[in-house]
Amino acid sequence: MASKTHSRSNNIKIIIVLGMFSFLGSISGSSTNLALPQMSKDLMVSNGQSTWIVQIGLITSAILLVMWGHLGDLLSKNAIFLYGGVIFVIGSGLTGIAPVFWLVLAGRFIQAIGISMIQANSLGITTDYFSDDHRAEALAVISMFISVGAISGPAIGGFILSIASWRWIFLINVPLMLIVIYIGFRVMPLPQESFASFRHATQGANWFGQNIFTIGMILFFISSPFIQQQSYVIGFILLAVGLALTLFYFYQDDGAKNPWISPEILHNKRYMVSITALMLVMLVNAISNILLPFYFQSYGGISPFFSGLLIMLQSVAMLCTTPIAGVLADKFNREAMTIVGLIVLVVSQVMYASFGRALDYPLIIGAIVLNGIGMAIFLSPNNALTMGLVPKQLTGVAGSFNTFARTFGMTIGISFGSALLFSQLPGVRRISPALGMQFMSAFTNVFWVATALSVLTLVLVVLRFFTSRKRAKIAVKA
Repeated sequence: MASKTHSRSNNIKIIIVLGMFSFLGSISGSSTNLALPQMSKDLMVSNGQSTWIVQIGLITSAILLVMWGHLGDLLSKNAIFLYGGVIFVIGSGLTGIAPVFWLVLAGRFIQAIGISMIQANSLGITTDYFSDDHRAEALAVISMFISVGAISGPAIGGFILSIASWRWIFLINVPLMLIVIYIGFRVMPLPQESFASFRHATQGANWFGQNIFTIGMILFFISSPFIQQQSYVIGFILLAVGLALTLFYFYQDDGAKNPWISPEILHNKRYMVSITALMLVMLVNAISNILLPFYFQSYGGISPFFSGLLIMLQSVAMLCTTPIAGVLADKFNREAMTIVGLIVLVVSQVMYASFGRALDYPLIIGAIVLNGIGMAIFLSPNNALTMGLVPKQLTGVAGSFNTFARTFGMTIGISFGSALLFSQLPGVRRISPALGMQFMSAFTNVFWVATALSVLTLVLVVLRFFTSRKRAKIAVKA
């Protein structure tokens, strides 16, 4: 385990490595969303099937995140983080050269294993190296890297799609990530662990629970294509069984001898409220991320490059707002800031629901920018608040569970958003302008649901705020 005392110069290097890993992962994710309409045509699959190129990665990450976080606490966060980069490179290369759809999915699966190893330990490493007084600022810096990656993703992806094949969106990751991995191995200390020590550390782990969780998550998400095809009986049975197994895992793991998730975390009500709010926010945000490329390119008929420029405005807004939010989160009430962020997010969802058949650019730009501002104001204080509620020895699993909630929310948002859209468009394989009001009606309905979920999250954080104030008053009187 890395020492808890670090020089400022070394901490800066660590932040740069963490940020660059996040930057490249963000580029990959945002570029992939943008490329879906073209990948759908090239691989000869429907628009609905193409969303699985994104979903397979998110599902894999969600399944493995908690496990990698726990192993980071037991072994080495740095080692799992860096070797995750190596696996990410392998997956990116395979996705880029894959000639058929199922091999693209296989490449994305491998890529997601690496991403889950990176994401599961990023917050834990940051918490190890930075005190509570500076943690929100450090997390804000990493969020800036993510935002820059999200900005660059649509711009780079749109440019690549305009001049070359979508395959270069994945192949470009290979040389760039190899450079960052080399730097990471130079600046991040690694323990001299043997296979025997790894086996000893994982002996007796709750593998039965992990298998239950894996099966539950898979069943939960494969219900989506059945619902899209209006096979509601099969779809809802798979959804119910998958959800039941996933929830049972948390009950089973809580009573296991060596649980993946510490009971101290699951029984921490303030932590769990923060995690739930994060999951719902990422769910809502993922709906727009997956549907806007189809609205702009397939329905609106604009180029991938211009579509990318529009979508990246969200990340530009996040980049400009995040450092301010990070500094304010270290100085003012973090829970109050999350309320402000969610109010802005609710407004943006109402604006998305107001989109029409003609592309109203002032409305479109306003909605995307407000979405980014709301996300930035919410995320920095909520992440800092979440990680400040757990003891140091549990930061790895707490960080990975935080990232799990983020990824799980994104996965549900993409699965739920696409299922809700295409279930209203029976028999439609590809979106086109010819669908007219049939598409717009379905599109609007999805965003009114997203608005309702945003309001639900706002209510949750308002209740958290008043509960915390009441607890603080009681503590003062005592």
